[in-house]
Amino acid sequence: MSGFEFGTDGPHAIIVGVDGSQTSLRAAAYAAGLARRQHTRLVVVYARGAPGALLTLADPTGLATRAELDTQDQIEAQLRAELHRQAQVWGVDARLEARQGDPLTVLSEVADEVRADAVIVGSSRSVGHRIAGSLAVRLIRCGRWPVTVVP
Repeated sequence: MSGFEFGTDGPHAIIVGVDGSQTSLRAAAYAAGLARRQHTRLVVVYARGAPGALLTLADPTGLATRAELDTQDQIEAQLRAELHRQAQVWGVDARLEARQGDPLTVLSEVADEVRADAVIVGSSRSVGHRIAGSLAVRLIRCGRWPVTVVP
């Protein structure tokens, strides 16, 4: 059977980006449904942002930076707890991958590592994304995975 291996075909993983927003949580629910129907893993990705350079310069005491990091810790803990609870309800093999960095970079790295079959994100509500381009548009421009945007 020249190069063919059983068990290597089929879906590997579905990636979904979450940040705690309503649209990202809807994207996670949609991705969980796909993962359940396709009998594949669900990898929920949370990209923790680095404290802004201006915030760091304007706050020599570090209190605002610490508050931002504490908020990210709280979001990650809530996502982890909710994912653990929901994975049982959804009946899927799911894990949370939290990493520091730009969402595009983090999602791309994780998608490559797990050989993602699809990347799912919630639609952006930010006005600034009309100028710089939303995460979804930037993922589509990468052209490495099918990208689904959930409203």
